[in-house]
Amino acid sequence: MRASDVPERLSWAVRVLDPAPDDRVLEIGCGRGMAVGLLCDRLTTGTVTAVDRSATAVAAARRRNREALAAGQAAFHVQPLEETDFATGSFDKVLAVNVNLFWTRPADAELTALRRWLAPAGTLCLCWEPPDGRRAGEIAGKVERAVAAAGFATRTVRDDGLVAVLGLLPGEGRPGQS
Repeated sequence: MRASDVPERLSWAVRVLDPAPDDRVLEIGCGRGMAVGLLCDRLTTGTVTAVDRSATAVAAARRRNREALAAGQAAFHVQPLEETDFATGSFDKVLAVNVNLFWTRPADAELTALRRWLAPAGTLCLCWEPPDGRRAGEIAGKVERAVAAAGFATRTVRDDGLVAVLGLLPGEGRPGQS
């Protein structure tokens, strides 16, 4: 995949998430798998688990990332987030790009699940590229309040119409993590 083929919002979101080489990453709403490829490029022993409700999108993501899939570096699941369940502490980082449920309706159950699935010192990274850049502040405010209410420390990052709300968990990371 050429860098020019990747939407800037995805490159930016992966930079903001800043995965370590051994991180276990969950991507919510993976679509056709472009961000999965960017994440896998930054991982050595780490893995990406991707979920999306669209079987068509996941099939395309599996094709796009067939080498990472074959190597066990990536896994894909056709499921809506609200029907997904992982073991406690399964992931070091969680990424979602343009997944509107976090600001268009109460997402208390989803945020509670994400907090449980994240390991101590984990990071939740919710990113948007609003079609109207003026909405970035509105989105950030709603999401930051919801993420904080779910027990995360929060930080908001903005860059030229892009917005990310980070949910940060306290605690020590896995051995060997900085």
